[in-house]
Amino acid sequence: MSSIPLKSGLRLLALLTTAALTVPANAAAPAQKKAAPAAAAPVEVEISHALDPDKGVELQALAERFNAANPGMKVIVTDRSWSLGAQPVMSIVAEKEEESFLSGGKRFKPVWEVMKDARQPMATIKASAARMMVPSVLDSAGRLQALPVALSTPVMFYNRKALAAAGVSADSMPASWNGWQDVLGKLYAAGQACPMTVSQPVNTLLENASAWNNQAFVTGGKQEQIAVNGLVQVKHMAKMNSWVKARYLHYFGRDSDAEMHFTKGECAVLLAPSGAWPSLRSAAGFDVGVSAYPYHDDAYGAPQNTWADGPALWVAAGKSANEYKVAAAFIRFWLTPENQVEWQVKSGFLPLSPAGLLVTQSSRLLSEDLAAQRLAVAQLTHKEVTANSYATAFSHRRGVRRVLAEEMEAIFADKKPPKQGLDDAVQRIRAGEQGCCSPLAAMPAGRLN
Repeated sequence: MSSIPLKSGLRLLALLTTAALTVPANAAAPAQKKAAPAAAAPVEVEISHALDPDKGVELQALAERFNAANPGMKVIVTDRSWSLGAQPVMSIVAEKEEESFLSGGKRFKPVWEVMKDARQPMATIKASAARMMVPSVLDSAGRLQALPVALSTPVMFYNRKALAAAGVSADSMPASWNGWQDVLGKLYAAGQACPMTVSQPVNTLLENASAWNNQAFVTGGKQEQIAVNGLVQVKHMAKMNSWVKARYLHYFGRDSDAEMHFTKGECAVLLAPSGAWPSLRSAAGFDVGVSAYPYHDDAYGAPQNTWADGPALWVAAGKSANEYKVAAAFIRFWLTPENQVEWQVKSGFLPLSPAGLLVTQSSRLLSEDLAAQRLAVAQLTHKEVTANSYATAFSHRRGVRRVLAEEMEAIFADKKPPKQGLDDAVQRIRAGEQGCCSPLAAMPAGRLN
C-alpha cells in the first residue's frame, strides 16, 4: 500500500514558498506597513522507541506527516530507551521495560487525562474488549493510561514453496497441533532440516497456548498466582518437547531470532506474533503464508481466545501544557482512519480505533496486506473471554518470563520432564525467588470484567 501523505497542505506550503521566492530581492516594503513578526518556533516534543528498524521507519513517516500538517508543532522520533537521558514527552515502552518504567515515582500522565485536558477527542476501541488485551495500559476504571500502539497475538507463518515441495497444500492449513505434526513430519521427510521454529516462545508457547486452550495462566483474582502447570499445559509442553527431539521444532532463544532463520529459508514454519507479518514478507525471498494459531482439539472449550500484547505509548509526567497539547494532537492524528490503515499495513500491528478495526475485518479491503491482522482479530474475539482465558500482565513482572524460559529450556534440553519443569516454574515464581515476580506498580486492582 502506498503512503498516505497530507498532499493538500504540502501543496499549499509549496505554493506559498514559490510565491515568496519570486519577490525581487530589492523590492521595498510599503512605507506605511511594518515588517511582519518572525514566525514562532514550533513546539518540539520527543517520542522515543526501541521498535525494530522497519517499524521505526513507519513511526518516523507518521511523525513527518504530522509535522507537515501542523506547522506549529514538531514530533522528533528517537531510537532509544526512555531511561537513557532525560525522559521524553512520549515513550513507546516494551513489555520487558514496563515494570522499570512503572516502578518508583510516577513517571507518566495518563493518556485519557492528556487528551481530556487538551480537549482532543479520542476514538479508540472500547475498553469492553479489554479482557483479551493485556491490561497494564488500563486503570481500574478501564481508562487508557497508555496507548497500546504495537499490539500482536501469535499466528503461524509458513514458506509456501517449502510446503509445496513437501506435498502440502498451503490452501488448507491445519487448525490443530496434531494436524501440524503431520505437516512437520512431511517437511522433515522431504529433507527440510528445520521444519518449524518459534519466536518469543514464552508468549507464544505458554501464555497464549493457555488462553487459546481455555486453561488458566494465572489464578486467584486480585491476588494472581501463576498456574501454568495444568494437565493441558503439561501435555502441550510434552508435545513441543517431542518435536524438539524429533528435530521438527528448532529453538533459537528467548527473543525473536527465529524470525531471521525463517526469512533466510532455513525453517519452513514459524510461530510468531502477528505484528511480524510485513517484516517477514519484506525480508523473505519467498512467498509467505499465514494461518491461525493451533489448538489442542481434545482440550475442553478450545479454541477460546488469544491475547493482545505489545509495547505501548506512555506520556511523561511533569511536562509543559504546550508539550501536552502536541502529544494530544499527535495521538489524535495517529488514530485517524487513514493513519490507522497505514500503521496496520506498514507496521503489522493491530488496530486501535473503530475505523481501523472495520478495515481489518472487511473481506474486500487490503485482503493480503492485512491477512495476519485479520486472523489476529478473529482469534482475539473468537469467543467471550472466560475466567481462564482473560489477559493478564502477570508475565510482565520482573523475572516471570525469565523463569518460564529457563524451565522451558530445561525441558527442551531433556534435563527435566515437562511436568517437573512446569511444576518447578510455578514453585519458583510463587516463592518469589530473588529478582523475580514483584507486582507491577500501576496495575489495576484485580482484572477488568
